Amino acid sequence: MTDTTLSTGSSSATASGDLGGSASPGTTMERAGGADGGELMTERGRTSVADPVVAKIAGVAAQEIDGVHAMGGTGARVVGAVKDRLGASSQAQGVSVEVGERQAAVDLTLVVDYGVSITDLAQGVRNNVIERVETMTGLEVPEVNIDISDVYIESDDDTDDRPPPPPRVQ
Repeated sequence: MTDTTLSTGSSSATASGDLGGSASPGTTMERAGGADGGELMTERGRTSVADPVVAKIAGVAAQEIDGVHAMGGTGARVVGAVKDRLGASSQAQGVSVEVGERQAAVDLTLVVDYGVSITDLAQGVRNNVIERVETMTGLEVPEVNIDISDVYIESDDDTDDRPPPPPRVQ
């Protein structure tokens, strides 16, 4: 029995992972792109990675880049603050993923620090997210879309150590 490696280029595989075929016994199917990171489908079984897992990995990877102040739009950040106070995890805040059998597409919504080059930041985030998701999950990441929803500007109120003014009425 001969092992055959089946691989597809990004043009023949879709983000949903619908490849229209299945592995026959004795056939090893590696993830598309052939990059290191392991096999998702082997003759001994299949490994699937849930959407929330990929979202959490992508969220943490994005936050590893200097200049990313927060994740998500205004509403998501409010919900995230409530979750933080309740002890729930919000690493996937501002992250949307579509995971197929072989690929994962990632959409991120970010708030960036003022003064940071948005194009450089986006490229750094994109590269880190792709590297982390592909290494940890074995999924190919054909695209990472980034939406910059706001710019954080540190105001005097954020760093002010003065005591509050005295009450106006007694």
